[in-house]
Amino acid sequence: MRKKLFELFPEPIPTFDRILPEVQDWLKAYSGSLNDLLSNQDDWLLVNRDLNGRVRLILPERIKESKLRGLWDQLASDLMRRLGRHAYPKSAEILFETNLEQAVEGATSYSIDGFTNVWMVDRLATEANWARITPETEGTPRIVFFSIKGGVGRSTALAATAWSLAQAGKRVLVLDLDLESPGLSSALLPTERQPMYGITDWLVEDLVDNGDAVFDSMVATSNLSHDGEIHVVPAHGAEHGEYIAKLGRVWMPKLQEDGTRETWSARLGRLLQALEARIQPDVVLIDSRSGIDEIASACITDMGANLILLFALEGEQTWNGYRMLFEQWQRAHVAETIRERLKIVGAIVPEMDRLSYLEGLREHAYGVFVDTLYDEIAPPKPDAVGSAFDRDGKWRVGDLVEGWNFDEADEGGPHYPWAVNWHRSFAGLRSLQGRLAVIDVQEVNAIFSSLLDGVRAAAGVEGRS
Repeated sequence: MRKKLFELFPEPIPTFDRILPEVQDWLKAYSGSLNDLLSNQDDWLLVNRDLNGRVRLILPERIKESKLRGLWDQLASDLMRRLGRHAYPKSAEILFETNLEQAVEGATSYSIDGFTNVWMVDRLATEANWARITPETEGTPRIVFFSIKGGVGRSTALAATAWSLAQAGKRVLVLDLDLESPGLSSALLPTERQPMYGITDWLVEDLVDNGDAVFDSMVATSNLSHDGEIHVVPAHGAEHGEYIAKLGRVWMPKLQEDGTRETWSARLGRLLQALEARIQPDVVLIDSRSGIDEIASACITDMGANLILLFALEGEQTWNGYRMLFEQWQRAHVAETIRERLKIVGAIVPEMDRLSYLEGLREHAYGVFVDTLYDEIAPPKPDAVGSAFDRDGKWRVGDLVEGWNFDEADEGGPHYPWAVNWHRSFAGLRSLQGRLAVIDVQEVNAIFSSLLDGVRAAAGVEGRS
């Protein structure tokens, strides 16, 4: 009978999505033994998932010849048994390294709940590392415009924001980092003002220590500047040259003379610092590539952004995409590092039933934030004297902070959308540059007022233009 039941309901073959749950079950099953084995401050364990999705353990070199080797072999074999095809063979279940830093080698890594010295390590084929969050930059605010899906008016909104800040007398630095689908520069610069080089040129030249050759010829001033200035750094120059060949090289890490390896996003950060030092902007606006890829990872997690605008259309594709991203941050224990920098932007809000559309957008955004980024907070007791939500969204009982959360109707919550309204004057435009050249303040505010008010506050600009 048992055999027949097994044939009817065989155990599922472990797939990639089952790796982490199986690892967690294994850790839980042997938590006592593992805590004893890792009781020394210098002891550590890495659960290493390689480029092909195969898993093995990495341990300190001293374990290799110690009396504990046999016990570790048994533990490793049991984990491999649970992982099926995603396990290393018996002869390679454990890898030994001299030190922890060498074992990780810059890969994505995060601690596993319940263990102070056990890490999950992911070896990825790309340099994208959504789990490594650079602290917010100090000084000039950096604002990233990002969307899960393209075609949401993100670049148009950025161009209008730059226009508005310049109207208010601000010096604005704009970077077109949508390298695989460039176009923002054409919205802010007429053809005759396009600079000779762009970001791709610098990234390629920097690999051979020739970045200075293009640096002075990769920034142009927009004719849309008013009391302030808009300095634009395009993805490519006026003559794009062998753009595809260059694009295939921008992601390359740079090997320094001392043998260290500088990732492409670190090189990009170095370029941004040099541009800020040269131009001395009041605010930096960064147009990110849409989707969860290399460029987006660099823009959102590596540039020290102070504000990350998440453009959203009401629909399952949008919320599934943001949920995947937020869950990754939650899983990697970095959500608290980045969540206060986020803000949903309602993109292309329709003219008809505008209020109900925004309510639906807010409701779905709130659901995603509650499930992933907001802290769970128990309902306050009726006798909790002095309890209330503070300005940061934390529920306080007296001076005790219980968590980071917001009511759905709280306009200060990151889930509460800043609206960008659809307007017929921007629909089907052939020339955004030409449109912005003749637009007036009232028209800009009618479309972008919610977004502009929020950005102005983040950039330290008082009032409306």
